[in-house]
Amino acid sequence: MDEFKESVWLLAATPFYIIAIAAEVFISGLYVRKVYSVRGVLENVYLSAINMSLDVAIRGVALMALTAAYQSSAVEWDEGILYWTALLVAQDFVYYWLHRVDHHCRLFWAVHVTHHSSEEFNLTVGFRSSVFQPLYRFVYFIPLALLGFKGIDIFLMYSLTQLYGIIVHTQLVKKLGFLELFMVTPSHHRVHHASNILYLDRNLGMVFIIWDRLFGTFTPETEEVKYGITKPITNNNAVSVVFHEWKDLLFDIKRTPLWRTKLQYIVRPPGWSHDGTSKTSEQLRKLRRGD
Repeated sequence: MDEFKESVWLLAATPFYIIAIAAEVFISGLYVRKVYSVRGVLENVYLSAINMSLDVAIRGVALMALTAAYQSSAVEWDEGILYWTALLVAQDFVYYWLHRVDHHCRLFWAVHVTHHSSEEFNLTVGFRSSVFQPLYRFVYFIPLALLGFKGIDIFLMYSLTQLYGIIVHTQLVKKLGFLELFMVTPSHHRVHHASNILYLDRNLGMVFIIWDRLFGTFTPETEEVKYGITKPITNNNAVSVVFHEWKDLLFDIKRTPLWRTKLQYIVRPPGWSHDGTSKTSEQLRKLRRGD
């Protein structure tokens, strides 16, 4: 029965999202705001479909890895409120670090950039997935299994937190008072999807913003957001939208004959260059501040 929990939650949430998206389209239309486009929605669906297909394909391997780790755990839980609350907090903490690595390592940014390349911001962008992330995401969850959480429950909690993560992709909800202190809100997540220098690589949490506050990656929404990435896709056909950053990464690797420098292009943050021709987000912020 456990293996059906995730499917039940996803099916139950589907009508809610259909209604929410329809409402967002209607309300944005009333205010004559270009929040949606047909091309943007189709692109989001396309990327989500690839991601989900990979997720299904890799699920068996991922579950075996988590089950093996769980069987090696010395921790035992009763499946009650404490178990699920601890799993929620622990998984959100782990996701924060997964997400932070995705933003600060060029190799993983090449995966994650598909979620950020849209210049629109609406509920369907929440479904615009990091296409190849299922291939390695489960590795981050192994410590959770070693702490006594079942693999199937880890997958369920990840799906539930993703359901929450989708609803913060909206421009229609402004700041939410005291919730801004500890929850990821639409305001926080608008910052995360911005190409403004001030906002780059900020607000990385999925459910709780407390990790960003603790680890120095929090920035409030204080200036108008420009959505997308700093180097927009010039040809956003079906192939380029997935592989454009891989192409740019290979180009940069070929620019240097030194193997150490080639490796640096792979592991250093996006924007790093050996000759200063491009800048990381931190370097851009320092230039902005005049440091």
